[in-house]
Amino acid sequence: MTVNATPKLSPAAQRTIALAQETFDIEAAAVLGLKTRVGWAFAQAVDMVLAIKGRVVVMGMGKSGHIGRKIVATLASTGTPAIFVHPGEASHGDLGMITAHDLVLAISNSGESQEMEVLLPVLKRLGAPLIAMTGNAQSTMARHADLWLDSAVAKEACPLNLAPTASTTAQLALGDALAVALLDARGFRAEDFARSHPGGALGRKLLTHVSDVMRSGDALPRVKPDADFSSLMREMSAKGLGAAAVVDEADHILGIFTDGDLRRLVEQGKDLRSCRAADVMHASPKTILQSALAVDAADMMERLRITSVLVVDEQGRLCGALNSNDLMRAKVI
Repeated sequence: MTVNATPKLSPAAQRTIALAQETFDIEAAAVLGLKTRVGWAFAQAVDMVLAIKGRVVVMGMGKSGHIGRKIVATLASTGTPAIFVHPGEASHGDLGMITAHDLVLAISNSGESQEMEVLLPVLKRLGAPLIAMTGNAQSTMARHADLWLDSAVAKEACPLNLAPTASTTAQLALGDALAVALLDARGFRAEDFARSHPGGALGRKLLTHVSDVMRSGDALPRVKPDADFSSLMREMSAKGLGAAAVVDEADHILGIFTDGDLRRLVEQGKDLRSCRAADVMHASPKTILQSALAVDAADMMERLRITSVLVVDEQGRLCGALNSNDLMRAKVI
């Protein structure tokens, strides 16, 4: 059989594939069904969350609890402080984690979770607003809530119509929609997202500045314009940047000399022994501010097809330099 050949499917395999496809159809229909029903209550839920001074406390039992934990993670990473409190543990002390400044988002497909039902009177006395995400408007949880979010589905993807499948997909999608709406309402930016993800690639790109990765001090290759060619080459070799800055007495950049410049001069047969730095430098080189993002330096170097760039402070004085290797070590590129 060749690698790309499609084997003949057995009846069992055909049924397996058919069940998978039916699952996708049912769960897709569950999510699209939410689209037709989302309205005033959803907008009100966003306003309620924005109005609180505390956190969104998400609660749910079983599979709804698993979905609740994911919703908490999404809310927290997009600018809405949130925690998960297990309803069962809440009855044994964890209720103390909830204050009147918080808002409770309770998740249950049936809306009749016994563990949640026990907590409803206590939450009412506490004064924390309660939003119920359920598939049953007449349920105990929906009737006692300040607001009901409809997460109903026509049926579960489970052939027995028992295992939470389509219902949990709907809950997850509704939670994601809530997080996205809150993100937009708060004016949450990519930079804000990066601050809560400092260990990820986005965090490195949006939080790492040129000053964090540049070479400075004694590691910075620089010479005066009257330096002889031998001194210029020693400085380049010692610092290992592949380039050297030519600066005046106030450290303002006059030019740059790179390995590429050296190759071109050698190819031209130029007598370099009598040359000074000012004779061979490339005047007015491209520079970047030390306060710029490192990813901007990477974009500049790629756009200009250069391997190193000089860094200046706000007064235009040389304060650093970096090359593509520095950016790769910092995992910016």
